[in-house]
Amino acid sequence: MKLKKELGLFDVFSIATGAMISSGLFILPGLAYLKIGPSVFLAYLLAGILVIPSLFSKAELATAMPKAGGDYFFINRSMGAGLGTIAGMAAWFSLAFKSAFALLGIGAFTTIIFPSISYNQVKLIALFFCILFMFMNMISAKYSGKLQSILVIGLLIILAIFIILGIGKVQLENFSDFNRGTLRDLFATAGLIFISYSGLTKIASIAEEIKNPNRNLPLGMILTFVIVTIIYVLVVFITVGVAGDSIIKTDGTASLTPISDAARFFSGSLGMIIMAIAALLAFISTGNAGIMAASRTPFAMSRDKLLPRFFSRINKDYQTPHHAIVLTVVLMALVIIFLDLELLVKTASTISLILFSMINLSVIIMRESHIQNYQPKFKSPLYPWLQIAAILIYGFLIFEMGAIPLIISGIFLLLSYIWYQLYGKIRSNRESALLYMIRRIKASELDSAELELELKEIILERDSIQKDRFDELIEKCPIVDMLESENKEAFFARVAGILNETLTCGEREIFQKLIDREAESSTVITPNLAIPHLILPGEHKFEVLLARSQKGVYFSEESPIVKIIFVIAGTKDERQFHLRSLAAIAQIVQQPDFQEKWLKAQNLESLRDIILLADRHRH
Repeated sequence: MKLKKELGLFDVFSIATGAMISSGLFILPGLAYLKIGPSVFLAYLLAGILVIPSLFSKAELATAMPKAGGDYFFINRSMGAGLGTIAGMAAWFSLAFKSAFALLGIGAFTTIIFPSISYNQVKLIALFFCILFMFMNMISAKYSGKLQSILVIGLLIILAIFIILGIGKVQLENFSDFNRGTLRDLFATAGLIFISYSGLTKIASIAEEIKNPNRNLPLGMILTFVIVTIIYVLVVFITVGVAGDSIIKTDGTASLTPISDAARFFSGSLGMIIMAIAALLAFISTGNAGIMAASRTPFAMSRDKLLPRFFSRINKDYQTPHHAIVLTVVLMALVIIFLDLELLVKTASTISLILFSMINLSVIIMRESHIQNYQPKFKSPLYPWLQIAAILIYGFLIFEMGAIPLIISGIFLLLSYIWYQLYGKIRSNRESALLYMIRRIKASELDSAELELELKEIILERDSIQKDRFDELIEKCPIVDMLESENKEAFFARVAGILNETLTCGEREIFQKLIDREAESSTVITPNLAIPHLILPGEHKFEVLLARSQKGVYFSEESPIVKIIFVIAGTKDERQFHLRSLAAIAQIVQQPDFQEKWLKAQNLESLRDIILLADRHRH
C-alpha cells in the first residue's frame, strides 16, 4: 500500500514552519545570549545562511526522490544501506528529541499562566499532548496538516504583533557590549542554535504524501526559510533590545522564557501571557509536525528491511504508518522523562550537522554517478562548490560543539552501525549511487540496474504519469544499439528482420517500403535524428523500433551521420495511433536535454526509460 498524497503547498509551509518555530525561538535565545551576548541575533542569521546549501541539496534530492524517509532515503540510495541505517537512526532520533523537547516546553510555558504547576505535572502535560498527537497522526496526515495550518497562522499573527509593538521599544544601549564574544564564539553559538533550522528540511520526510512535490516541496521549503529566518532575527533582536541583560537570571543562568520576558517590558503581564500562548502554539505545532515527520523514517527503513517489517505496515482504514507512529511516540515519551536541556540541544545539533554534511555529499554522489533516472525537478545552484563549502563548515561547527556531544553522537552512530551489521546487512541488499560512481571509475563488470528501476518507478509516481498505449508499446518494443557506422540499406535490412518477427509482413516487403519511403522524401528530421515511418498491408499491426548508432548511419550526402533513429510501422487501420505516435516522439525529441541523454545512455533499458519518463501529453 502507498501513503496518501493529501498535502498541498500551504500544508508544506505550515509543517516546515511549525517544525522550526518552537524551542529554537522561545527557549534557546536565552542560552545563546549567555554565550555571546547582544550579538546573538547575528548567530541566528549566520545559522540561517549556513543552512542554505542543505536547503538546496535537500530540495534537489526530494524532487528527484519524493519518498517517505527524507534524510534516510536519500543517504541510503546514494551511499548504501550501512550509512543509510546510521543516517536513518540519526534523523529519527534527532527529530524525535526536538519534538519531545517542544512538547515538554508546552508544560514549561504553562507555568507562566498557572505558576502552581509542579515539574511532574509539566511532564504529564507533555505526555498528554504526545499521546493526543499520536492519535491525530494515526487517523490522517491531512487532518494533522490542517491542524498545523491553524496553529501556524495563529503563531505568525502573534509574532507579527510582537515585532510591530516591540521594534519601537528597542533600547540601543542594550547593544553597547556588542563585541562580548569572539568570531569563534559566534560560530559556536550558530552551531548550538543550528537545531532551530533543522526542522526546515524535515518536510522531505513526508514527501511521499505531498501533492505535486516537484513544485510544492522546494517552494514550500524556500518560503519557510525566508519568512522564518526574518522572524528569528527580528524577534531575537527585539528581545535583546528590550530586555538586555535581564535575559540572564540573578543566579547566572539563562531565562528559558526570554521572548515572554521581553513582551512583559512593553506590554505588561498581558503581553507576557500572549507570548506564552504563542510559545504553546509553537510547541504544539512542532510536536505535531515532529511526530508526523519522524515516524516516516522507521517506516522507510522497515520498507528496506533495515528495521522489522512490522513498522512498514499501513493502516487499511486511514493509510497511515500507525506502527511507526507508535514507536516514535514511545521514544519521545522516554525522552520527555529523561531530558537534559543544553546537552540535548548540543547533541541534537551535532547529529543535525552530521546529517546535513551527508546530505550535501549525497548530492555530489548522485550527480557524479550519472544515473540516468536521477531527474530532480529542482537543481542546487553553484554545484559542487556550495556542497563542498557546507561540508567543511559543518565539520568546523561539529568540532565546536565540544567533546561530550561528540562522544554521545559517536556512540549513537556506532550503535546504529552495529544494528546494521547484526540485522540489516543480512536482510537488505540494495544498490546505491556510490556503486554506480565506482562502476564508472573502475569499469567493473557490474550490471545491476536496481537503483535505476527504483528511480524510474519514483518518477512515474512523482509526476503522476498514467501510461498510455504508446508507453505500453515502448515497454516491449525492440531496441538496437549499433557500435559501428553503416549505410541506410544495411540499417533497413537489419530493421526489416527485427520488425518482421512481430509484424509478420515479410522481411523483404518491410525493407522495400523503408527504401521507397526514404526515396519519396527523407525522414531525417534534424542532422542527428531520423524517423522512418511506413504503412504496411493487413490489419491491427503496429510496432516501434528504437535505434542508436554510436558512429552514425549514412542516410544521404545531406545527412551523412544520423545517430538517433525511431522507426514506426503500422497498418492503415492504425492511422490515428500512427499520428499520435509521431506526435509523442516529436514532443520527446524537442526536450532540451534529449539528445545528450540519448547519446550518453548506458544500456538498452536506459534508452527505453528516456522515452517512458519523458514529459509529454498522454492520451
